[in-house]
Amino acid sequence: MATPIEAPKASSSSSEFKFDYDIFLSFQGLDTREKFADPLYHALNSAGFRTFRDDDEIRRSENISSELQRAIKYSKMSVIVFSEDYASSTACLFEVQTILEHCKKSDHFILPVFYDVDPGRVKEQARDLEKKDSSEKTRGGSAALKEVASMAGMVLQNQADGYETKFIENIVEKLRSKLTTKHMRVPHHLIGMDSRTKDINLWFKKWSNGVGILVICGMGGIGKTTIAKVVYNSNFRRFDTCSFLTNIREVAKVPNGLVRLQRQLISDILRKEEHKVNDVEDGCRWLQYVLTDKRILLVLDDVDEEDQLYALFGQRERFFPGSKVIITTRLGNLLNTDEVYQVYKPEKLSTDEALELFSWHAFGENKPIQGYKELSEMFVQHCEGLPLALQVLGSSVCRKSLDVWKSILQKLQTLSDNKILEKLEISFDSLQDKNDKNVFLEIACFFVGKKKNDTITILDGCDYYTLAGIHNLCDRNLLTIENGKLRMHHLLQDMGKQIVCRESDYPQERSRIWQHKESFNILNEKDGTKKIEGLTFDLNVLKKDEFETVHRSGFSYEHPKLRNSKVVNIETNAFEKMCNLRLLKLSCVQLSGTYEVVPKRLRWLYWRSFSSEYIPYGFPMDKMVALEMRYSNLKQVWKGAKVLGSLKILNVSHSPKLAKTPDFSGIPCLEKLILKDCPSLVEVDESIVKLQRIFLLNLRDCKNLRKLPRNISMVESLEELNISGCSNLIGAIKELKKMRSLRVLHGNRMNINQLLTMKVESQASFWPWIPKPRKSIQMSLAALPSSLVHLSLAHCNLTDDAFPGDLGMLSKLQHFCLVGNPISTLPICVKDLTGLQTLDLSWCPKLQYILWPAITLEKLVVSECRKLEKISYETSGLIKSITHGACMSLDYVQRGFKISPVAKVDVELLNNIGFFNLDLMANDEAFIVNRIVWSRKKCPIQILYEYIVFSTYFPGREVPHWFSNKNAGSTLTFTMTSSPRCRIQGVNLCLVYTVPGDIDWLPGPFHVNISNKSRDIETVYTPRCYGIPEAGGDMVWLSHWLPETLFKEGDEVQILFGLNVDGQIKECGVHILYVEEEEEIFQYYKTIHYLWDSNMFEVVSVADAGQDQDQDQDQEQQEREEEQQEQEGE
Repeated sequence: MATPIEAPKASSSSSEFKFDYDIFLSFQGLDTREKFADPLYHALNSAGFRTFRDDDEIRRSENISSELQRAIKYSKMSVIVFSEDYASSTACLFEVQTILEHCKKSDHFILPVFYDVDPGRVKEQARDLEKKDSSEKTRGGSAALKEVASMAGMVLQNQADGYETKFIENIVEKLRSKLTTKHMRVPHHLIGMDSRTKDINLWFKKWSNGVGILVICGMGGIGKTTIAKVVYNSNFRRFDTCSFLTNIREVAKVPNGLVRLQRQLISDILRKEEHKVNDVEDGCRWLQYVLTDKRILLVLDDVDEEDQLYALFGQRERFFPGSKVIITTRLGNLLNTDEVYQVYKPEKLSTDEALELFSWHAFGENKPIQGYKELSEMFVQHCEGLPLALQVLGSSVCRKSLDVWKSILQKLQTLSDNKILEKLEISFDSLQDKNDKNVFLEIACFFVGKKKNDTITILDGCDYYTLAGIHNLCDRNLLTIENGKLRMHHLLQDMGKQIVCRESDYPQERSRIWQHKESFNILNEKDGTKKIEGLTFDLNVLKKDEFETVHRSGFSYEHPKLRNSKVVNIETNAFEKMCNLRLLKLSCVQLSGTYEVVPKRLRWLYWRSFSSEYIPYGFPMDKMVALEMRYSNLKQVWKGAKVLGSLKILNVSHSPKLAKTPDFSGIPCLEKLILKDCPSLVEVDESIVKLQRIFLLNLRDCKNLRKLPRNISMVESLEELNISGCSNLIGAIKELKKMRSLRVLHGNRMNINQLLTMKVESQASFWPWIPKPRKSIQMSLAALPSSLVHLSLAHCNLTDDAFPGDLGMLSKLQHFCLVGNPISTLPICVKDLTGLQTLDLSWCPKLQYILWPAITLEKLVVSECRKLEKISYETSGLIKSITHGACMSLDYVQRGFKISPVAKVDVELLNNIGFFNLDLMANDEAFIVNRIVWSRKKCPIQILYEYIVFSTYFPGREVPHWFSNKNAGSTLTFTMTSSPRCRIQGVNLCLVYTVPGDIDWLPGPFHVNISNKSRDIETVYTPRCYGIPEAGGDMVWLSHWLPETLFKEGDEVQILFGLNVDGQIKECGVHILYVEEEEEIFQYYKTIHYLWDSNMFEVVSVADAGQDQDQDQDQEQQEREEEQQEQEGE
């Protein structure tokens, strides 16, 4: 994991540690490269991981072994692909030995992957090596081989039924869980990207007290978004927080779309649950408040209206100094002329670059294969240097014969220049399967942004082979999947809609109707036809479109039905001729008339704001696969029992009057039942126990729900249950205990006493050691099902006294969320969770200590715990990441940092590190900014230990007199003098500086660059605590560096101090501390390591907390965001 000390290649302006790579990939090239290592490498890069592999990264003229060692050292983790021939490679043995050595010195993570070989076979090969060659070098390699093979890894034969593609997906997901990243997903092959991002990256490195604005402007498909993602990935760690808002043009089209984007931006900045925003003006007020105290990197992607900028950007003055804003747009004059900003216009790819990109997608390599070069060059010529066209057309001819290539090329030659949509359409025409073409058109018109799994369920019900179609579309770069949702480039959406429009000049004669005005006209005039298979109509979107028409042209005709109306009335016979209608999405529509004329082939009905109290008799639902009626007026879904053999998704969320669920006996195929936010619902029909395919039951915020159905444990397929906010639910524990298939339980904002308490008399079978029954109440999480993997009990008012004392039965629990509970210390029973990996204790207002969590814990999140003082754990544990933003009282994290007033630090320690007479300043005070916990206060002189550095600040005007080397400038050069009788005890650095008093929250007023010329090591360090001098005064920074990793006797060293802000360096100095006796140096280290543990690991402060948001805390927020998207018509 990360440690903020590095020997980087970067310049001295770097302010924190940055790894060169996320993953070091070790494999034996001969037997795995083409079949497995290459696909794995590309999958990792596609997932946003910077991945090292030696054949790509090492220039053959360099020293390979030293470069490999450096690459391993500056990678966050290693993936070792064991294969049959791995052990026979001397280079592989060197790599695995180096990786293991680095792992033992740090928290470097190793994931062994066994490809066509099992761990036992690898160990056997290691033993054979020892027999053949007993040299020390071979023994070291074989020992490392055996040790890594014994680690928990992933075996192809044991996962994904042996399918390599699925196996690679599993590996990527495993690494995601180990290495949380805020990287944006970028294409596999970034051709010409270095030259296109070089100037932008330099723009990032130029420090400014102002707010930097960069507009990336160009035509669609030229790569604006990709460039923005690449520079975002490279630079987001420089900022306190970051946000990347995608597809703003599309999102802003839906009602309240800008409000949703404001919510996301505020959530990204505050790193907490989505904040309530009532309207755009309310969002602007909140943004003005939250943008003013943190350096933010903000990317606004695909902006095309001034109102979007007003809602999300406003004015430069909103932002904290040092923030950067990137805007991608097709419009060159989007910003006001009085705004100072830079414009970058991406150039089209050169001929060579275009040919390389095309070749990767057409042939899977960087140049055309034999016999295809001339044709490839002709294809490239027609793509006009546009990356999107090259990707799509290259994928469309992949693995096609020369005759097919020539045929497609002839069609291209008939098109004039600049007809990019027509050229992209050739990729659609190349889809040989009619199924794939229809799946593409359905998604382009109706399902972009919708969950992939729900889309598959709905379109499978329309007799498509949806999963196969989606895979084929993704292979051809016509579709992408991000966070489980379907995404499509807007040009490809436009191309698909253009194809549908060409079916007829008359909308009613087309297969799909997505334009809301056309839909209204067809419904109002009742001229639908049997050609129509899908139709969407939202009154709010139509009114928004009409408003924008008036805004642009000053004139619009509004139909009388739409004036001053929140609901439009449509007669049911408007659907009578649409006998083939299968997909129908309505919002704010009221139907009148007989429902028997509604098409009987409906598979998907999305009807928001349904006004009736129940679905009327005669409404055809026999073939319905998904029924979604959010924000309805329903009191019951339908009367009596219905037989709906195809229904798989039923969603009636946010129906305030719903008091009764349907009889489930007649819907045996139901898989998802979503009833969230139905406050009138008191119980769920007992017939739910007959559902043997349901895997999701969402009852969130059903505040008056009294009980779960009896015998719900008989539903053996149920995997996820959400009862968050069901504050009146009683006695659920009895049924939950028996649910052996339940893996995920959300119980946030619950009256936990009612949920989990039982009288002790009824607990005899659980508590045989209780000598006699008592009348008191006792809680037991052990009564929850032992199958749970994810448990969330946020904001449940759990106190120290009321916290359950027995957790050992939850041996499979990996993710535990206790956000917002008033506990003062971590309950000791959490240590009994032997499988726990992530623990979220954020926003616990009384939490003071976290001592000895489970030894298996890997991630700990404690953001906004204002009273937290100490985090301590077993040094043999697996913990790799701690997020502790805004923990104002935190002064100790084991193996992380310690900060303490001078008065509390042992004088012997101060003298040993050369801080002489500092104890005499114990009563002095200074203004200290602490970016570790995000605080600024005037306090007694403090001593900070982080990384390998002791440091302190105090008011003063000169370097202490005992420093042997001083300079009035900012540079020091010296030699680590060697002596046979002396040993280097440490190196002290001192800086006297003055800076303005208004730089409270910058990353630090200065940085120090230590360059060890003899060993070619360069280290850049910016303290995370720093002093601010009073007006007209100076500040002294005094530091002591342990020599363990940076200095050795005889080294030539250069120290360079640099300011990150306006100010002045008055003086600097260096002093080398020596000791003559072995005993004294031993005592020195004994003292230091006793008081301050120096074995470092990643501690995520408020500046980095957004990079490690745990999925347990975010689950409900994600659900709310999805709910908001659904509500606003996505």
